[in-house]
Amino acid sequence: MIDNTVFKDKKAVYYTLGCKLNFSETATIERTLQEAGIRTARRGEKADICVINSCAVTQEAEKKCRQAIHKLVRQHPGAYVVVTGCYAQLSPEKLSKELGVDVVLGIDKKGQVLEHLGNLEKHSEGGEWYAQPSKDVRNFVHSCSRGDRTRYFLKVQDGCDYFCTYCTIPFARGRSRNPQVAELVEQAQMAACEGGKEIVITGVNIGDFGKSTGESFVSLVKALDGVEGIERYRISSIEPNLITDEIIDYISTSRSFMPHLHIPLQAGSDEVLKLMHRRYDTAFFAEKIATVRRLLPDAFIGVDVIVGTRGESEELFEKAYNFIKGLDISQLHVFSYSERPGTQALKIDGAVAPAEKHRRSRLLIELSEKKRIAFYERFIGKEAVVLFEKPRAGMPMGGFTSNYIRVEMPANPAYVNRLVRVRLGGFSEDKQALLVDEVLEQL
Repeated sequence: MIDNTVFKDKKAVYYTLGCKLNFSETATIERTLQEAGIRTARRGEKADICVINSCAVTQEAEKKCRQAIHKLVRQHPGAYVVVTGCYAQLSPEKLSKELGVDVVLGIDKKGQVLEHLGNLEKHSEGGEWYAQPSKDVRNFVHSCSRGDRTRYFLKVQDGCDYFCTYCTIPFARGRSRNPQVAELVEQAQMAACEGGKEIVITGVNIGDFGKSTGESFVSLVKALDGVEGIERYRISSIEPNLITDEIIDYISTSRSFMPHLHIPLQAGSDEVLKLMHRRYDTAFFAEKIATVRRLLPDAFIGVDVIVGTRGESEELFEKAYNFIKGLDISQLHVFSYSERPGTQALKIDGAVAPAEKHRRSRLLIELSEKKRIAFYERFIGKEAVVLFEKPRAGMPMGGFTSNYIRVEMPANPAYVNRLVRVRLGGFSEDKQALLVDEVLEQL
């Protein structure tokens, strides 16, 4: 039994690194602590509790986690410090020895932050840590949170069974697992009752949904589509071999699933895909993109690419660049390969120099911008429905069309969290958005 009187008048700050899934989980932790009476500290206030949700996808992410710990300890002297997330799972004992850390919680304890706050008594010499081997983790920690934005993030799956050679996620998050479809429908219904209109479906490998329950991702999609009040769903990321033609076809006629897909490619040559142990080749990927374009001609298609992996020679990068250039996609998310301890990629010859990784990243980022701008240009002068978000003070309000074009207009409180039909004008000054030429109607 938790004695909530310990938490009276206590304040907490939260720091998150990494993916959308981490941000969703942090928001759930925040909500749990708020329900126990722990207020989120305002800017400039000294907090009694610091929660860091860590990432381990790159060395830089781990470095940022340690820097965040030291910064928060300085800013909030005497605060009780909790570290959780992927880095906490992979290196719990190491993190427990960081100055000021009181408790480190592995992936199976991520939903138990409140239970591990104790009486908030600081540890004088090194913190405690709790993390069981990832292969033994079977529990699913639910998360459906809005945070500070209009959109909700619904976690539908966790873990991964793919073991790509460059990736630590299966070791950090454990094996693939998920809750029942009915549980997720109930969470979506609760979001609708709270006024939510858009939900982003998140997870580690969401197309693998159903392994734990004998269900399928398409059955989840169909069930969520029937939730009244939720006007929009977006699929955060789905493997090319798991986004079936049935799913694409269903989205094309769906009431609420938006024409917006994020499909990781990771490498644009068959040679490097094979080294990565990816489950498709470039021909398969190109055909999948063609299918999306045929059934969803106006869809925004985002694609992940990793540059500079071991074995990616200059010739193979050029081959990848030309392949990606020929794809009818909307934007790239470009990542530089980072050596990860314990991964099979370390056994591959042909390490790429940091300067060369930077050059390749820059080339693909430039290509991405050309593709995004060309995609946006197609819709100038056309009508679109935008879900607007609450603007920051003194800033224009922004939102997204159904096919994920960023749109901006002068702030109008009446349009916050509202679907508004507009006519799209030209680019904003920084070319990151299209401007509203005319407001047609509020839906």
